[in-house]
Amino acid sequence: MRCRNMKLRSRVPLAFLLAALLAVNGCDLAPKYHVPAAQTPPAYKELTPADQKLTDGWRVAEPKDDALHGQWWTIFNDPQLNQLEDKVNISNQTIAAAFANYMAARALVREARSQYFPTATTDPSITEEHQAATVTASGRTSGTTFTNYSLPFNGTWVPDLWGRVRNTVRAASAGAQASAGDLENARLAVQAELAADYYALRGQDALKQLLDSTVVAYQQSLDLTKVLYQTGIASDEAVAQAETQLKTVEAQDTALGILRAQYEHAIATLVGEPASTFSLAALPLNEAPPAIPFGVPSQLLERRPDIAIAERQVAAANAQIGVARAAYYPAVTLSAAVGLQATSISNWFTWPSRFWSVGPAVAETIFDAGLRRATVEQYRAAYDATVANYRETVLTAFQQVEDDLSSLRILSQERIQQDDAVLSAQRNLALATDRYKLGIDPYLNVITAQTALFTNQQVAVNIRTQQMTASVQLIEALGGGWDASQLPTPQQVISRSAPAPAATPAPASPAPPNGNGQPQQ
Repeated sequence: MRCRNMKLRSRVPLAFLLAALLAVNGCDLAPKYHVPAAQTPPAYKELTPADQKLTDGWRVAEPKDDALHGQWWTIFNDPQLNQLEDKVNISNQTIAAAFANYMAARALVREARSQYFPTATTDPSITEEHQAATVTASGRTSGTTFTNYSLPFNGTWVPDLWGRVRNTVRAASAGAQASAGDLENARLAVQAELAADYYALRGQDALKQLLDSTVVAYQQSLDLTKVLYQTGIASDEAVAQAETQLKTVEAQDTALGILRAQYEHAIATLVGEPASTFSLAALPLNEAPPAIPFGVPSQLLERRPDIAIAERQVAAANAQIGVARAAYYPAVTLSAAVGLQATSISNWFTWPSRFWSVGPAVAETIFDAGLRRATVEQYRAAYDATVANYRETVLTAFQQVEDDLSSLRILSQERIQQDDAVLSAQRNLALATDRYKLGIDPYLNVITAQTALFTNQQVAVNIRTQQMTASVQLIEALGGGWDASQLPTPQQVISRSAPAPAATPAPASPAPPNGNGQPQQ
């Protein structure tokens, strides 16, 4: 009984040590995190309410329309575009790669969290051993041979006394959330590229329609010139001029097929289909751009995935400072071993064959020539760089929105002016044709008028195409239908269950083709 009490007293300090370690297992050496401040203007300057009244398709948004929503492309009310965007969300390989990267980032969080817990190992063995013969004062003895049966279990645990593991997990979680933002950023970029290519293709179809009608008109002019030549009113030179003009436009009409085919092939790649098996029917562009609710600048900070990515990178860098600071403090390791060991298999699993050991170990760096201080300074500088990158990302976002708003405003004014130019060119051509028929003016005047009309019509088609692509670019600059609330939470990041695929944004962590969650501040 006395020996038993002595053993109990010898274990009391170890128990107190364990309790003390658990009590201080909550220190956090990382700086308290705050989202970096960024300069935000009170309003956009490039498309005021007064400008909206003079801009194609624009209207004052109702309160319920003050933000874009998930399937932002439906604002264009184009069934063919809707079908293509649905395919992008399912089959695009850029999105698939971004999703795989996100899943890898989630796994890194679980890897970091594993350091919270003890590590247990076992190394069972059956070893045949032979001891060497020795020479003693009484003479030579022969060596002995025996079998060693061992079944050890070892455990080690490094308590997170100074928050090293905690901050490592925080950094990994923020990195995974940034990866989720990368996924949404890639999705938005691909969706916007598809819409821009789609309207560029339809712009080519509109140019094709224009050139086809121009070829017909020039053919009629050539026929008229031949008749006037036969009646002696026109000259053979006029016939040659009309033929030259017709052949030139026919060549331009044929050349349109190159760019149109390239846009079609690009769309095929974006929707994940081979270009050889994909085709889109011709559909000339003729609609005006829709009114896009762009809200106020302060909303932009919550609506762009790249801003969310930059902010999560700042959070990760902040946590890394805590990891670096933890190196100043000693590391405590608790080790334990227990098992069975015997030289006879019959005694291997008996109580006397047991062995065990347990105890702490402390490691502290006494001198490192300033290594730890330099490491902390390195991570502080890295944090400052991420803050600068965050603010630069915000400034770039405002720039892009203002660029696209100004494009839409100016293109709308230019379209009105260009339509007036087309009407004037048509009137000029009608007058030149009448004067030519009467023999007053040479055919060269008709050619000049026809060229002016054709050029102005081409410009008008190109302006309408630019308006549609600028609308797509504005939506992309506004973040599409995304919102920072769709970032996965730390709980969703560490979840072992894979996000379920969805064709539209759903309240879950990102997954192909879509997914979302909740933010972490």
